[in-house]
Amino acid sequence: MNQFTRRQFVAALAAAGVSSPALASGLGGWPGRGRPQFLHGVASGDPLHDRVILWTRVTPPRPTDILVGRWTIAKDPAMRRSVGRGWFATDITRDFTVKVDARHLEPGCSYYYRFECEGARSCVGRTRTLPRDGVKALRLAFVSCSNYPYGYFNAYRRIAERADLDVVLHLGDYLYEYELGNYVNPLLVGVRDVQPTTELLTLTDYRLRHAQYKTDPDLQEAHRQHPFICVWDDHESANDAYKDGAENHDPATEGQWTARKRQAVRAYNEWIPIRDATVLDDRIFRTFRIGDLVDLIMLDTRLYGRDQQAAFKGGVPELPTDDEVITDPNRSLLGFDQEAWLYQRLSTSKTRGATWRVIGQQVMMAQLSTAAGANTLNPDQWDGYGPSRQRLYDHLTGNGIDNVVVTTGDIHSSWCNDLSSNPWDIPASYNPSTRQGIVGVEFVSPAVSSPPPPPVPGLTPAQTAGLIQSISPHMKYVDLEKRGYVLLDIDRERVQGEVYHVGTVDALDGSESLAAAFANVSGDNGLQPASGASPARQAPDPAPLCRD
Repeated sequence: MNQFTRRQFVAALAAAGVSSPALASGLGGWPGRGRPQFLHGVASGDPLHDRVILWTRVTPPRPTDILVGRWTIAKDPAMRRSVGRGWFATDITRDFTVKVDARHLEPGCSYYYRFECEGARSCVGRTRTLPRDGVKALRLAFVSCSNYPYGYFNAYRRIAERADLDVVLHLGDYLYEYELGNYVNPLLVGVRDVQPTTELLTLTDYRLRHAQYKTDPDLQEAHRQHPFICVWDDHESANDAYKDGAENHDPATEGQWTARKRQAVRAYNEWIPIRDATVLDDRIFRTFRIGDLVDLIMLDTRLYGRDQQAAFKGGVPELPTDDEVITDPNRSLLGFDQEAWLYQRLSTSKTRGATWRVIGQQVMMAQLSTAAGANTLNPDQWDGYGPSRQRLYDHLTGNGIDNVVVTTGDIHSSWCNDLSSNPWDIPASYNPSTRQGIVGVEFVSPAVSSPPPPPVPGLTPAQTAGLIQSISPHMKYVDLEKRGYVLLDIDRERVQGEVYHVGTVDALDGSESLAAAFANVSGDNGLQPASGASPARQAPDPAPLCRD
Protein backbone atom coordinates (compact mmCIF):
# COMPACT_ATOMS: atom_id res chain seq x y z
CA MET A 1 0.00 0.00 0.00
CA ASN A 2 1.30 3.46 -0.87
CA GLN A 3 1.72 5.78 2.11
CA PHE A 4 0.70 9.44 1.71
CA THR A 5 2.35 12.40 3.36
CA ARG A 6 0.04 15.19 4.48
CA ARG A 7 1.35 17.46 1.72
CA GLN A 8 0.80 14.77 -0.92
CA PHE A 9 -2.71 14.19 0.35
CA VAL A 10 -3.66 17.88 0.21
CA ALA A 11 -2.27 18.05 -3.33
CA ALA A 12 -4.28 14.96 -4.26
CA LEU A 13 -7.46 16.55 -2.94
CA ALA A 14 -6.89 19.56 -5.15
CA ALA A 15 -6.12 17.38 -8.17
CA ALA A 16 -9.34 15.44 -7.59
CA GLY A 17 -11.35 18.63 -7.93
CA VAL A 18 -13.01 18.20 -4.55
CA SER A 19 -14.74 21.42 -3.61
CA SER A 20 -17.25 20.12 -1.07
CA PRO A 21 -16.86 17.08 1.18
CA ALA A 22 -20.63 16.65 1.34
CA LEU A 23 -20.79 16.31 -2.44
CA ALA A 24 -17.72 14.11 -2.81
CA SER A 25 -18.99 11.63 -0.23
CA GLY A 26 -21.86 10.40 -2.36
CA LEU A 27 -25.27 10.91 -0.80
CA GLY A 28 -26.07 12.20 2.65
CA GLY A 29 -22.66 13.62 3.56
CA TRP A 30 -19.94 11.92 5.58
CA PRO A 31 -21.08 9.73 8.49
CA GLY A 32 -18.52 11.52 10.69
CA ARG A 33 -18.18 8.70 13.20
CA GLY A 34 -18.41 4.95 13.40
CA ARG A 35 -17.24 2.51 10.78
CA PRO A 36 -17.27 2.78 6.98
CA GLN A 37 -20.35 1.77 5.00
CA PHE A 38 -20.99 0.00 1.69
CA LEU A 39 -23.84 2.18 0.43
CA HIS A 40 -23.37 1.72 -3.31
CA GLY A 41 -23.40 -2.04 -3.65
CA VAL A 42 -20.91 -4.32 -5.32
CA ALA A 43 -20.31 -5.03 -8.99
CA SER A 44 -18.11 -7.02 -11.32
CA GLY A 45 -17.12 -6.60 -14.93
CA ASP A 46 -14.83 -7.20 -17.88
CA PRO A 47 -14.65 -10.97 -17.28
CA LEU A 48 -11.94 -12.98 -19.01
CA HIS A 49 -11.43 -16.72 -18.80
CA ASP A 50 -9.12 -16.45 -15.78
CA ARG A 51 -9.97 -13.12 -14.11
CA VAL A 52 -12.66 -10.53 -13.48
CA ILE A 53 -12.87 -7.01 -12.09
CA LEU A 54 -14.52 -6.71 -8.66
CA TRP A 55 -15.83 -3.27 -7.65
CA THR A 56 -17.31 -1.48 -4.68
CA ARG A 57 -17.38 1.94 -3.07
CA VAL A 58 -16.70 2.49 0.62
CA THR A 59 -18.25 5.54 2.29
CA PRO A 60 -15.77 6.59 5.01
CA PRO A 61 -16.53 8.36 8.28
CA ARG A 62 -14.37 11.31 7.22
CA PRO A 63 -13.17 12.59 3.83
CA THR A 64 -9.56 12.61 5.01
CA ASP A 65 -9.54 8.88 5.70
CA ILE A 66 -7.34 6.41 3.87
CA LEU A 67 -9.22 3.14 4.04
CA VAL A 68 -7.65 -0.31 3.95
CA GLY A 69 -9.81 -3.39 3.53
CA ARG A 70 -9.98 -6.96 2.37
CA TRP A 71 -11.65 -8.68 -0.56
CA THR A 72 -12.51 -12.37 -0.88
CA ILE A 73 -13.68 -14.49 -3.80
CA ALA A 74 -15.10 -17.97 -3.31
CA LYS A 75 -16.72 -20.87 -5.13
CA ASP A 76 -19.87 -20.91 -2.97
CA PRO A 77 -22.50 -18.33 -1.91
CA ALA A 78 -21.68 -18.89 1.76
CA MET A 79 -18.07 -17.84 1.05
CA ARG A 80 -16.64 -20.96 2.71
CA ARG A 81 -14.55 -22.19 -0.25
CA SER A 82 -12.30 -19.21 -0.78
CA VAL A 83 -10.13 -19.25 -3.90
CA GLY A 84 -8.62 -15.78 -3.63
CA ARG A 85 -8.28 -12.86 -1.27
CA GLY A 86 -6.24 -9.74 -0.86
CA TRP A 87 -6.05 -6.20 0.46
CA PHE A 88 -7.21 -2.93 -1.04
CA ALA A 89 -6.59 0.71 -0.19
CA THR A 90 -8.68 3.68 -1.29
CA ASP A 91 -9.10 7.36 -0.54
CA ILE A 92 -10.68 10.53 -1.85
CA THR A 93 -8.38 10.69 -4.88
CA ARG A 94 -10.51 7.93 -6.45
CA ASP A 95 -13.70 8.88 -4.60
CA PHE A 96 -13.28 5.88 -2.28
CA THR A 97 -14.09 3.44 -5.06
CA VAL A 98 -12.33 0.07 -5.10
CA LYS A 99 -11.39 -1.99 -8.10
CA VAL A 100 -9.68 -5.39 -7.88
CA ASP A 101 -8.61 -7.63 -10.76
CA ALA A 102 -9.23 -11.06 -9.25
CA ARG A 103 -6.90 -13.48 -11.06
CA HIS A 104 -6.09 -17.19 -11.34
CA LEU A 105 -9.72 -18.23 -11.71
CA GLU A 106 -11.11 -21.15 -13.66
CA PRO A 107 -12.81 -20.52 -17.03
CA GLY A 108 -16.58 -20.68 -17.35
CA CYS A 109 -17.21 -20.75 -13.59
CA SER A 110 -19.40 -18.78 -11.23
CA TYR A 111 -17.84 -17.14 -8.19
CA TYR A 112 -19.02 -15.16 -5.18
CA TYR A 113 -17.22 -12.22 -3.64
CA ARG A 114 -17.43 -9.57 -0.93
CA PHE A 115 -15.48 -6.73 0.63
CA GLU A 116 -14.68 -5.91 4.26
CA CYS A 117 -13.36 -2.71 5.77
CA GLU A 118 -12.84 -1.84 9.44
CA GLY A 119 -15.58 -4.14 10.67
CA ALA A 120 -18.04 -3.36 7.89
CA ARG A 121 -18.94 -6.03 5.35
CA SER A 122 -20.50 -5.64 1.91
CA CYS A 123 -23.23 -7.78 0.44
CA VAL A 124 -22.09 -10.89 -1.40
CA GLY A 125 -21.96 -10.53 -5.17
CA ARG A 126 -21.93 -13.21 -7.84
CA THR A 127 -19.78 -13.09 -10.96
CA ARG A 128 -18.65 -15.43 -13.73
CA THR A 129 -15.57 -15.94 -15.86
CA LEU A 130 -15.81 -16.43 -19.60
CA PRO A 131 -15.51 -20.00 -20.87
CA ARG A 132 -12.42 -20.88 -22.89
CA ASP A 133 -12.74 -24.31 -24.52
CA GLY A 134 -15.62 -26.43 -25.72
CA VAL A 135 -18.14 -23.59 -25.50
CA LYS A 136 -21.51 -24.76 -26.76
CA ALA A 137 -23.76 -21.89 -25.69
CA LEU A 138 -23.79 -18.37 -24.29
CA ARG A 139 -26.63 -16.36 -22.82
CA LEU A 140 -26.48 -12.61 -22.29
CA ALA A 141 -28.71 -9.58 -21.90
CA PHE A 142 -28.05 -6.07 -23.10
CA VAL A 143 -29.46 -2.70 -22.08
CA SER A 144 -29.02 1.03 -22.57
CA CYS A 145 -30.45 4.42 -21.61
CA SER A 146 -31.20 4.37 -17.89
CA ASN A 147 -32.55 7.78 -16.92
CA TYR A 148 -33.00 7.99 -13.13
CA PRO A 149 -35.59 10.83 -13.01
CA TYR A 150 -37.62 9.41 -15.89
CA GLY A 151 -38.51 6.09 -14.32
CA TYR A 152 -37.84 3.11 -12.15
CA PHE A 153 -35.22 0.62 -13.26
CA ASN A 154 -37.57 -2.36 -13.47
CA ALA A 155 -35.62 -3.77 -16.43
CA TYR A 156 -32.52 -4.11 -14.26
CA ARG A 157 -34.49 -6.10 -11.69
CA ARG A 158 -35.82 -8.49 -14.34
CA ILE A 159 -32.26 -9.02 -15.58
CA ALA A 160 -31.07 -9.65 -12.02
CA GLU A 161 -33.70 -12.38 -11.69
CA ARG A 162 -32.36 -14.28 -14.73
CA ALA A 163 -29.82 -16.48 -12.97
CA ASP A 164 -28.69 -18.21 -16.18
CA LEU A 165 -27.06 -15.18 -17.83
CA ASP A 166 -23.32 -15.34 -18.49
CA VAL A 167 -22.87 -11.58 -18.79
CA VAL A 168 -24.76 -8.30 -19.24
CA LEU A 169 -23.77 -5.70 -21.83
CA HIS A 170 -24.47 -2.04 -21.09
CA LEU A 171 -24.32 -0.13 -24.37
CA GLY A 172 -24.28 3.37 -22.95
CA ASP A 173 -26.26 6.21 -21.41
CA TYR A 174 -25.69 4.56 -18.04
CA LEU A 175 -26.59 7.96 -16.62
CA TYR A 176 -27.71 11.39 -17.88
CA GLU A 177 -25.94 14.69 -17.36
CA TYR A 178 -28.96 17.03 -17.26
CA GLU A 179 -29.86 19.38 -14.42
CA LEU A 180 -32.84 18.98 -12.09
CA GLY A 181 -36.14 19.36 -13.96
CA ASN A 182 -34.72 18.64 -17.41
CA TYR A 183 -35.76 15.42 -19.17
CA VAL A 184 -37.87 14.09 -16.30
CA ASN A 185 -41.05 12.10 -15.83
CA PRO A 186 -43.68 14.54 -14.49
CA LEU A 187 -45.17 11.72 -12.43
CA LEU A 188 -41.90 11.31 -10.53
CA VAL A 189 -40.95 14.91 -9.78
CA GLY A 190 -39.87 15.06 -6.16
CA VAL A 191 -39.53 11.26 -6.07
CA ARG A 192 -36.48 10.59 -8.25
CA ASP A 193 -34.84 14.01 -8.40
CA VAL A 194 -31.20 14.11 -9.46
CA GLN A 195 -28.10 15.13 -7.52
CA PRO A 196 -26.39 17.42 -8.05
CA THR A 197 -29.22 19.68 -9.14
CA THR A 198 -27.00 21.37 -11.73
CA GLU A 199 -25.85 20.03 -15.08
CA LEU A 200 -22.74 17.87 -14.78
CA LEU A 201 -19.53 19.75 -15.58
CA THR A 202 -16.90 19.01 -12.95
CA LEU A 203 -15.38 15.81 -11.62
CA THR A 204 -17.36 16.23 -8.40
CA ASP A 205 -20.58 16.60 -10.42
CA TYR A 206 -20.04 13.41 -12.39
CA ARG A 207 -18.99 11.50 -9.28
CA LEU A 208 -22.08 12.51 -7.38
CA ARG A 209 -24.42 11.50 -10.22
CA HIS A 210 -22.71 8.12 -10.49
CA ALA A 211 -23.06 7.74 -6.73
CA GLN A 212 -26.78 8.49 -6.88
CA TYR A 213 -27.39 5.96 -9.65
CA LYS A 214 -25.50 3.32 -7.67
CA THR A 215 -27.94 3.74 -4.76
CA ASP A 216 -30.81 2.47 -6.91
CA PRO A 217 -31.67 -1.00 -5.54
CA ASP A 218 -32.57 -2.49 -8.94
CA LEU A 219 -29.33 -1.37 -10.56
CA GLN A 220 -27.43 -2.61 -7.52
CA GLU A 221 -29.09 -6.01 -7.79
CA ALA A 222 -28.32 -6.40 -11.50
CA HIS A 223 -24.67 -5.63 -10.79
CA ARG A 224 -24.64 -7.92 -7.75
CA GLN A 225 -25.91 -10.92 -9.72
CA HIS A 226 -24.05 -10.58 -13.03
CA PRO A 227 -20.76 -9.34 -14.48
CA PHE A 228 -21.19 -6.34 -16.81
CA ILE A 229 -19.29 -5.33 -19.93
CA CYS A 230 -19.85 -1.61 -20.41
CA VAL A 231 -19.23 1.09 -23.00
CA TRP A 232 -20.27 4.70 -22.80
CA ASP A 233 -22.52 6.61 -25.18
CA ASP A 234 -23.01 10.37 -25.05
CA HIS A 235 -24.85 11.15 -21.82
CA GLU A 236 -22.05 9.85 -19.63
CA SER A 237 -20.40 13.11 -20.75
CA ALA A 238 -22.89 15.31 -22.70
CA ASN A 239 -25.68 14.89 -25.25
CA ASP A 240 -24.66 14.14 -28.85
CA ALA A 241 -20.98 14.05 -27.98
CA TYR A 242 -18.25 13.64 -30.57
CA LYS A 243 -14.47 13.72 -30.25
CA ASP A 244 -14.20 17.52 -30.24
CA GLY A 245 -17.42 18.64 -28.57
CA ALA A 246 -21.08 17.95 -27.87
CA GLU A 247 -24.47 19.44 -28.61
CA ASN A 248 -24.93 19.99 -24.88
CA HIS A 249 -21.62 21.77 -24.35
CA ASP A 250 -21.04 25.49 -24.82
CA PRO A 251 -17.33 26.38 -24.60
CA ALA A 252 -18.20 30.02 -24.02
CA THR A 253 -19.92 29.25 -20.71
CA GLU A 254 -18.79 25.72 -19.84
CA GLY A 255 -15.07 25.78 -20.64
CA GLN A 256 -12.99 23.49 -22.81
CA TRP A 257 -14.64 20.31 -24.00
CA THR A 258 -11.44 18.32 -23.47
CA ALA A 259 -11.46 19.23 -19.76
CA ARG A 260 -15.11 18.25 -19.31
CA LYS A 261 -14.64 15.02 -21.22
CA ARG A 262 -11.60 14.18 -19.12
CA GLN A 263 -13.58 14.60 -15.90
CA ALA A 264 -16.49 12.51 -17.21
CA VAL A 265 -14.15 9.72 -18.30
CA ARG A 266 -12.33 9.74 -14.96
CA ALA A 267 -15.55 9.43 -12.98
CA TYR A 268 -16.79 6.68 -15.32
CA ASN A 269 -13.58 4.75 -14.81
CA GLU A 270 -13.88 5.09 -11.04
CA TRP A 271 -17.53 4.06 -10.78
CA ILE A 272 -17.87 1.38 -13.49
CA PRO A 273 -16.42 -2.16 -13.14
CA ILE A 274 -14.12 -1.82 -16.12
CA ARG A 275 -10.37 -2.39 -16.43
CA ASP A 276 -8.47 0.85 -16.02
CA ALA A 277 -6.32 0.14 -19.06
CA THR A 278 -9.34 0.16 -21.37
CA VAL A 279 -10.01 3.84 -20.76
CA LEU A 280 -6.42 4.95 -21.23
CA ASP A 281 -6.55 7.67 -23.87
CA ASP A 282 -10.32 7.06 -24.11
CA ARG A 283 -9.70 3.70 -25.84
CA ILE A 284 -12.73 1.92 -24.46
CA PHE A 285 -13.11 -0.30 -27.54
CA ARG A 286 -11.97 -3.86 -26.83
CA THR A 287 -12.67 -7.54 -27.51
CA PHE A 288 -13.66 -10.59 -25.49
CA ARG A 289 -12.94 -14.10 -26.78
CA ILE A 290 -15.51 -16.71 -25.70
CA GLY A 291 -14.01 -20.00 -26.82
CA ASP A 292 -14.51 -20.60 -30.52
CA LEU A 293 -18.19 -19.71 -30.22
CA VAL A 294 -18.18 -15.89 -30.00
CA ASP A 295 -15.87 -12.96 -30.44
CA LEU A 296 -17.48 -10.00 -28.67
CA ILE A 297 -16.24 -6.72 -30.15
CA MET A 298 -17.13 -3.58 -28.19
CA LEU A 299 -16.94 -0.27 -30.07
CA ASP A 300 -16.87 3.41 -29.14
CA THR A 301 -19.02 5.39 -31.58
CA ARG A 302 -18.86 8.53 -29.40
CA LEU A 303 -15.75 9.97 -27.82
CA TYR A 304 -12.80 8.40 -29.57
CA GLY A 305 -12.95 9.20 -33.27
CA ARG A 306 -16.38 10.52 -34.22
CA ASP A 307 -16.45 13.61 -36.41
CA GLN A 308 -19.12 16.20 -35.68
CA GLN A 309 -22.63 15.25 -36.77
CA ALA A 310 -24.16 16.73 -39.91
CA ALA A 311 -26.66 19.47 -39.13
CA PHE A 312 -30.23 19.78 -40.37
CA LYS A 313 -30.80 22.75 -42.65
CA GLY A 314 -33.61 25.29 -42.76
CA GLY A 315 -35.48 23.66 -39.89
CA VAL A 316 -36.24 20.54 -41.94
CA PRO A 317 -35.77 17.42 -39.70
CA GLU A 318 -34.18 15.24 -42.37
CA LEU A 319 -31.24 15.24 -44.75
CA PRO A 320 -30.86 13.86 -48.26
CA THR A 321 -28.53 10.88 -48.27
CA ASP A 322 -26.40 12.62 -50.91
CA ASP A 323 -25.74 15.51 -48.52
CA GLU A 324 -22.13 16.58 -48.95
CA VAL A 325 -21.37 16.19 -45.25
CA ILE A 326 -22.76 12.72 -44.65
CA THR A 327 -21.23 11.44 -47.91
CA ASP A 328 -17.76 12.84 -47.14
CA PRO A 329 -15.37 9.83 -47.15
CA ASN A 330 -12.94 11.74 -44.95
CA ARG A 331 -15.40 11.71 -42.05
CA SER A 332 -15.69 8.75 -39.69
CA LEU A 333 -17.98 7.56 -36.95
CA LEU A 334 -15.28 5.49 -35.28
CA GLY A 335 -12.08 7.24 -36.31
CA PHE A 336 -9.94 5.63 -38.99
CA ASP A 337 -7.65 3.83 -36.56
CA GLN A 338 -10.62 2.29 -34.72
CA GLU A 339 -12.07 1.32 -38.10
CA ALA A 340 -8.83 -0.47 -38.98
CA TRP A 341 -8.81 -2.13 -35.56
CA LEU A 342 -12.38 -3.35 -36.10
CA TYR A 343 -11.61 -4.80 -39.54
CA GLN A 344 -8.58 -6.60 -38.14
CA ARG A 345 -10.60 -8.07 -35.26
CA LEU A 346 -13.34 -9.26 -37.63
CA SER A 347 -10.82 -10.90 -39.96
CA THR A 348 -8.95 -12.52 -37.07
CA SER A 349 -12.24 -13.86 -35.74
CA LYS A 350 -12.98 -15.55 -39.04
CA THR A 351 -9.44 -16.88 -39.39
CA ARG A 352 -9.45 -18.47 -35.94
CA GLY A 353 -12.79 -20.15 -36.65
CA ALA A 354 -15.12 -18.41 -34.24
CA THR A 355 -18.73 -19.18 -35.12
CA TRP A 356 -20.19 -15.75 -34.29
CA ARG A 357 -19.04 -12.14 -34.24
CA VAL A 358 -21.15 -10.02 -31.86
CA ILE A 359 -20.59 -6.27 -32.03
CA GLY A 360 -21.62 -4.15 -29.06
CA GLN A 361 -22.06 -0.51 -30.00
CA GLN A 362 -24.19 2.55 -29.41
CA VAL A 363 -26.14 3.94 -32.39
CA MET A 364 -28.43 2.25 -34.91
CA MET A 365 -26.62 0.79 -37.90
CA ALA A 366 -29.60 0.00 -40.15
CA GLN A 367 -30.91 2.72 -42.47
CA LEU A 368 -33.87 4.74 -41.21
CA SER A 369 -35.62 6.58 -44.02
CA THR A 370 -39.09 7.71 -45.04
CA ALA A 371 -38.10 7.96 -48.72
CA ALA A 372 -36.74 4.53 -49.66
CA GLY A 373 -33.23 5.51 -48.65
CA ALA A 374 -33.23 8.94 -50.29
CA ASN A 375 -33.28 10.73 -46.93
CA THR A 376 -32.05 10.15 -43.40
CA LEU A 377 -33.89 11.15 -40.24
CA ASN A 378 -31.06 10.89 -37.73
CA PRO A 379 -27.55 11.97 -38.74
CA ASP A 380 -26.34 11.08 -35.23
CA GLN A 381 -26.49 7.35 -36.08
CA TRP A 382 -24.64 5.41 -38.80
CA ASP A 383 -26.91 7.05 -41.43
CA GLY A 384 -24.98 10.26 -40.84
CA TYR A 385 -21.70 8.54 -41.67
CA GLY A 386 -22.55 6.63 -44.84
CA PRO A 387 -18.97 5.98 -45.98
CA SER A 388 -18.04 4.57 -42.55
CA ARG A 389 -20.88 2.07 -42.75
CA GLN A 390 -20.13 1.15 -46.35
CA ARG A 391 -16.45 0.57 -45.56
CA LEU A 392 -17.52 -1.87 -42.83
CA TYR A 393 -19.98 -3.65 -45.12
CA ASP A 394 -17.36 -3.84 -47.89
CA HIS A 395 -14.90 -5.43 -45.48
CA LEU A 396 -17.45 -8.05 -44.46
CA THR A 397 -18.49 -8.97 -48.01
CA GLY A 398 -14.98 -8.67 -49.47
CA ASN A 399 -13.57 -11.08 -46.89
CA GLY A 400 -16.50 -13.48 -46.71
CA ILE A 401 -17.19 -12.70 -43.06
CA ASP A 402 -20.68 -13.77 -42.02
CA ASN A 403 -22.50 -14.56 -38.77
CA VAL A 404 -22.30 -10.92 -37.63
CA VAL A 405 -24.76 -9.78 -34.96
CA VAL A 406 -24.86 -6.10 -34.02
CA THR A 407 -26.26 -5.05 -30.63
CA THR A 408 -27.32 -1.43 -30.28
CA GLY A 409 -28.80 1.02 -27.77
CA ASP A 410 -29.33 4.81 -27.82
CA ILE A 411 -32.67 5.22 -29.60
CA HIS A 412 -35.09 4.37 -26.72
CA SER A 413 -37.05 1.87 -28.78
CA SER A 414 -36.98 -1.75 -29.99
CA TRP A 415 -35.84 -2.83 -33.46
CA CYS A 416 -34.86 -6.09 -35.18
CA ASN A 417 -33.16 -5.43 -38.52
CA ASP A 418 -31.40 -7.05 -41.43
CA LEU A 419 -28.28 -5.13 -42.43
CA SER A 420 -27.75 -4.38 -46.13
CA SER A 421 -26.07 -1.67 -48.18
CA ASN A 422 -29.38 -0.78 -49.86
CA PRO A 423 -32.39 -2.59 -48.41
CA TRP A 424 -34.76 -0.80 -50.79
CA ASP A 425 -33.02 -2.16 -53.90
CA ILE A 426 -34.86 -5.49 -54.06
CA PRO A 427 -33.71 -8.01 -55.18
CA ALA A 428 -30.45 -6.65 -56.63
CA SER A 429 -28.92 -5.40 -53.35
CA TYR A 430 -31.20 -7.03 -50.78
CA ASN A 431 -33.21 -10.19 -51.16
CA PRO A 432 -35.06 -11.16 -47.95
CA SER A 433 -36.08 -14.51 -49.41
CA THR A 434 -32.63 -15.76 -50.43
CA ARG A 435 -30.68 -13.68 -47.85
CA GLN A 436 -28.56 -12.23 -50.63
CA GLY A 437 -27.09 -8.83 -49.84
CA ILE A 438 -27.41 -9.22 -46.06
CA VAL A 439 -24.14 -8.62 -44.21
CA GLY A 440 -25.47 -9.14 -40.69
CA VAL A 441 -28.38 -8.56 -38.34
CA GLU A 442 -29.07 -5.97 -35.67
CA PHE A 443 -31.00 -6.01 -32.40
CA VAL A 444 -31.72 -2.62 -30.82
CA SER A 445 -32.55 -2.56 -27.14
CA PRO A 446 -35.37 -0.44 -25.73
CA ALA A 447 -34.41 1.98 -22.98
CA VAL A 448 -34.28 0.94 -19.36
CA SER A 449 -36.33 4.01 -18.45
CA SER A 450 -35.71 6.91 -20.86
CA PRO A 451 -38.73 8.22 -22.79
CA PRO A 452 -39.59 6.85 -26.23
CA PRO A 453 -39.11 8.96 -29.36
CA PRO A 454 -42.06 11.13 -30.41
CA PRO A 455 -44.46 9.61 -32.95
CA VAL A 456 -45.32 11.13 -36.28
CA PRO A 457 -47.88 13.93 -35.72
CA GLY A 458 -51.40 12.56 -36.03
CA LEU A 459 -50.33 8.95 -35.50
CA THR A 460 -50.04 6.83 -32.38
CA PRO A 461 -46.67 5.25 -31.60
CA ALA A 462 -48.00 1.89 -32.80
CA GLN A 463 -49.19 3.44 -36.07
CA THR A 464 -45.82 5.16 -36.51
CA ALA A 465 -44.00 1.86 -35.96
CA GLY A 466 -46.30 0.18 -38.47
CA LEU A 467 -45.64 2.91 -41.01
CA ILE A 468 -41.88 2.54 -40.61
CA GLN A 469 -42.06 -1.22 -41.10
CA SER A 470 -44.34 -0.90 -44.12
CA ILE A 471 -41.75 1.21 -45.95
CA SER A 472 -38.63 -0.52 -44.56
CA PRO A 473 -38.35 -4.13 -45.77
CA HIS A 474 -35.22 -4.76 -43.69
CA MET A 475 -36.92 -3.86 -40.39
CA LYS A 476 -38.62 -6.97 -39.07
CA TYR A 477 -39.83 -5.52 -35.78
CA VAL A 478 -40.28 -1.97 -34.47
CA ASP A 479 -41.76 -0.77 -31.18
CA LEU A 480 -41.61 2.89 -30.19
CA GLU A 481 -43.36 2.78 -26.80
CA LYS A 482 -42.08 0.23 -24.33
CA ARG A 483 -39.01 0.04 -22.11
CA GLY A 484 -37.04 -3.12 -21.31
CA TYR A 485 -34.04 -5.10 -22.57
CA VAL A 486 -32.92 -7.71 -25.10
CA LEU A 487 -31.77 -11.25 -24.39
CA LEU A 488 -29.40 -13.07 -26.75
CA ASP A 489 -29.31 -16.86 -26.63
CA ILE A 490 -26.37 -18.15 -28.66
CA ASP A 491 -25.35 -21.62 -29.72
CA ARG A 492 -23.51 -23.02 -32.73
CA GLU A 493 -26.65 -23.27 -34.84
CA ARG A 494 -28.20 -19.85 -34.30
CA VAL A 495 -28.40 -16.60 -32.35
CA GLN A 496 -31.86 -15.83 -31.02
CA GLY A 497 -32.67 -12.29 -29.95
CA GLU A 498 -35.65 -11.73 -27.65
CA VAL A 499 -37.09 -8.31 -26.87
CA TYR A 500 -38.59 -8.08 -23.38
CA HIS A 501 -40.77 -5.18 -22.29
CA VAL A 502 -41.52 -4.21 -18.71
CA GLY A 503 -45.02 -3.17 -17.71
CA THR A 504 -44.22 0.40 -16.68
CA VAL A 505 -41.44 2.69 -15.45
CA ASP A 506 -43.81 5.01 -13.57
CA ALA A 507 -43.81 2.70 -10.54
CA LEU A 508 -42.04 -0.35 -9.20
CA ASP A 509 -43.46 -3.25 -11.19
CA GLY A 510 -42.59 -6.94 -11.44
CA SER A 511 -44.09 -7.73 -14.84
CA GLU A 512 -42.44 -8.30 -18.20
CA SER A 513 -43.55 -9.71 -21.53
CA LEU A 514 -41.86 -11.22 -24.54
CA ALA A 515 -42.51 -8.73 -27.33
CA ALA A 516 -40.53 -10.26 -30.21
CA ALA A 517 -38.18 -13.15 -30.93
CA PHE A 518 -36.05 -13.56 -34.05
CA ALA A 519 -33.29 -16.00 -34.94
CA ASN A 520 -30.28 -15.74 -37.20
CA VAL A 521 -29.24 -19.20 -38.36
CA SER A 522 -25.51 -19.79 -38.75
CA GLY A 523 -24.41 -19.38 -42.36
CA ASP A 524 -27.78 -17.97 -43.37
CA ASN A 525 -27.60 -14.23 -42.72
CA GLY A 526 -30.93 -12.60 -42.01
CA LEU A 527 -33.63 -12.69 -39.36
CA GLN A 528 -36.37 -15.28 -39.14
CA PRO A 529 -39.27 -15.26 -36.66
CA ALA A 530 -38.63 -17.60 -33.72
CA SER A 531 -41.38 -19.83 -32.35
CA GLY A 532 -41.08 -18.43 -28.82
CA ALA A 533 -38.72 -17.78 -25.97
CA SER A 534 -35.53 -19.80 -25.75
CA PRO A 535 -35.48 -22.28 -22.85
CA ALA A 536 -33.72 -21.24 -19.66
CA ARG A 537 -30.34 -22.82 -19.14
CA GLN A 538 -29.03 -24.54 -16.05
CA ALA A 539 -28.05 -21.79 -13.63
CA PRO A 540 -25.78 -21.56 -10.61
CA ASP A 541 -27.06 -20.31 -7.29
CA PRO A 542 -27.73 -16.56 -7.25
CA ALA A 543 -25.92 -14.32 -4.82
CA PRO A 544 -27.60 -14.74 -1.43
CA LEU A 545 -30.04 -12.19 -0.07
CA CYS A 546 -28.31 -9.09 1.15
CA ARG A 547 -28.81 -8.39 4.84
CA ASP A 548 -27.66 -5.25 6.61
